[in-house]
Order: sequence, then C-alpha cells, then structure tokens
Amino acid sequence: MYVQKNIHWRVIWNYSWKDLLIFFMYDLTLAILHGPLGMTWLDIPWQMVSILGVAVSFYVGFKNSSSYNRFNEARQLWGGIVNRSRSWTMLVLANTQPSRQGLTPEQVSTQRQLVYRQIAWVNALRLHLRRQPQRWDEDVAPFLDAAESGYLRTAANPPAQLLLVQTQALRHAEGLFDPLQHRTLVEDLRELTNLQGGCERIKNTPFPRQYAFSSIVFVWLFVALLPLGVQGEFEKLGHGHYWLTVPFSVLVSWVFVTIELVGHISENPFENKMNDVPMTALCRTIEIDLRQMLGETNLPAPLQPHNSVLY
Repeated sequence: MYVQKNIHWRVIWNYSWKDLLIFFMYDLTLAILHGPLGMTWLDIPWQMVSILGVAVSFYVGFKNSSSYNRFNEARQLWGGIVNRSRSWTMLVLANTQPSRQGLTPEQVSTQRQLVYRQIAWVNALRLHLRRQPQRWDEDVAPFLDAAESGYLRTAANPPAQLLLVQTQALRHAEGLFDPLQHRTLVEDLRELTNLQGGCERIKNTPFPRQYAFSSIVFVWLFVALLPLGVQGEFEKLGHGHYWLTVPFSVLVSWVFVTIELVGHISENPFENKMNDVPMTALCRTIEIDLRQMLGETNLPAPLQPHNSVLY
C-alpha cells in the first residue's frame, strides 16, 4: 500500500512512459498525414469523438468504483482479522492468568500455544492468499510445534487446517475454560473462518472479464479516434495549428489510460504489489500485540514502508 500523500513523479513515469511514447508516435504520424501529406479525408467529426469520450468516462468510472470496492472490502476483512485476533487472545488469557488462578506449567504452555497458533494462522493466511508457500519455514513454522508445522505445510489449505487444529486444542485444554468461555472461543474461530472465506472469495474470483476487457478496449478506441477528431478543429484556428493535436491528444490520452489503469491495479488486492492490502505489516502488528499480551518483551519492530510502500 502506497503511504505517501503525493505519488512521486518517478512512480507515475514508470507506469506511463511506454504509453506516452505510443501516444506521441501515433499522434505525430497522424499529424504528418493530415498536414504535409494532405490526407485530410482521415478526419472525423469532433462531435462523434466527444460522445464516445463521455460514454467511455462513465464506463471507466463504473469499473474503477467496482475495483475500489474490492480493495475496500479486502481491507475491512483484514481489519476484522486484526480485531478478532486480539479478541481471541484476550479471551484465552482473560480469567486464566497464572498469577490469579495458579495455573500449572502445562496450562500456561497451552495458553501460549493457543496464542502462537493464532499468530501462525494470520501468517499462513497471508502466504495462502499471496501463493508464497516457500516462506512457510520463515513466517509460520516458528510459531508451531515441528510436527504440527510439518503436517500443516503439506495441506491444500493450511490456514483452514490451522483453525481445525485450534478447535481441537480447545477441546483438550482441560481446566482452562468453563463451557461458556469455550463456546465464546469457538464462536471467535467461526468468525475467523468467515473472514478467511471472504478473503478467498476476492482472491479466487477475478474481476469480471467482460468489464475489465471492455474497459481497456473502449479507452484505446477513444485514444485512436481522438486525434482524428481534433485535427480539423485545431486547423480552424489557423493554418499549421494541426500540430497542436500532438501535445493535446497525448495529454488527454494519458489521462484516460491512467484512469483505466488505476482501476486495473486495484482489482486484485492480495498480489503483494504497491497498491495492495499491506498484509505483511498487519501480520507483524498482530504478532506484536498478541505477544505483548502474553507478557513478552523481546518483540520484533513494526514494519516500515520501503520506498513509500508498506507491504
């Protein structure tokens, strides 16, 4: 997720330079055909281009709104994961603190395993959504028993299996929770399952191709017709003014293509790219909060943006 208020011009240039080169070469070619070569029969009425531009604007606006809604829903789902993770840990520790209840070392260890397994789950979900199973040993395994980690990493859906293991561990946590507390914790796990399902729905359901593809086609059709419609209008200002078609067409084309690109890069918020949900940073926040609740002091530092991007 890009965190600066203003996007640096280098970022814009990296996304735009190829398109700008295409626009310039295309518009310059049409200007040469119109002026020096006298092929004015290529011109089309400006009114037709204007109507097309309005229609494309509405269509691209609809696509961008839908794309933003996908990103916004993804961020809300991860906000729910952060809150539920804290709630889970508070419920696990609430009325069973060793200093108050005189818990046995085994019960204290069980508490820690329940909390650490939750940290493992959020990291496993992140790797599952980003298709990064190769990072399991680094990001998930440290929070699990070796045997448990070895079994889970081979599962088709490791985070879902982790929730199952967590549910089974609750059943065997004798003496820690009364029936009401146990039921509340199970309800939290059920909600975590729903949050995971929401993330997987966004990940596994691509933005409808009929909207995404049509948007690109319509924008580039408008870009192709734009200089043909404005050359004659500039020529009305005086002989030779058709050359103004090049800079103005390049500018308008860049605006339309950039608007379409903004929607395109927001379609899939779990790809670990510049504008995606910062799941790595959120996982680190959860880890810090939960381990502090356990009373630990040797904690990792919060993740900082890299080149203005928080991953």
